[in-house]
Amino acid sequence: MNAIFAKHVIPVAVIDKAEDAVPLARALRAGGLNTIEVTFRTDAAEQAIRNIVSAFPDMQVGAGTILSCDQACRAKEAGARFGVSPGLHETVVNKAAEIGLPFMPGVMTPSDVETALSLGCAWLKFFPADVAGGVRMLKALAGPYGHTGVRYVPLGGINIQNMAEYLALPNVAAIGGSWVADRHLIAAGNWTKITELTAAAVAVATAAGRAA
Repeated sequence: MNAIFAKHVIPVAVIDKAEDAVPLARALRAGGLNTIEVTFRTDAAEQAIRNIVSAFPDMQVGAGTILSCDQACRAKEAGARFGVSPGLHETVVNKAAEIGLPFMPGVMTPSDVETALSLGCAWLKFFPADVAGGVRMLKALAGPYGHTGVRYVPLGGINIQNMAEYLALPNVAAIGGSWVADRHLIAAGNWTKITELTAAAVAVATAAGRAA
């Protein structure tokens, strides 16, 4: 999973048309990122993943909003290198492990963290970060679970203004955000703006001392 977090920023994209996937990936790469999480919220998601993997074999392409074993299998078959879910479902986590798909389940509470650890998950999505306590909650979770090596990817309410606060925490591996690859910008084909937003996020991560 380390390659996924190399730049400590994971753009989360909702792609409505599969043909937008490659231009989007190109725009992200131009801004300095080689990672993307394509959410399984649209019918185009699976083909979008295939398109990106085909065009850029070196890109770290993940599948987000994985809610079922079927979706986990389809994501793997499409070429996804990791999977992410908003919550924690033991059956889905176990299926991902069975098919060899690195997986980050979503957690929000100490009980969630303990369940995830019991299932062998050390990389966790902290969601929804802002309403779940944000930086203060992650600092609190560091106390009882820091020694386990668990790392978090907070998402939900993260933006260019507050991402450095999260990246300053030792237990945060990366931040996830939809603002970098905003759905409306993708639909409009505004690749230049997406590249600008990507470069700005990378700059903040670099200033925070967290970019590779």
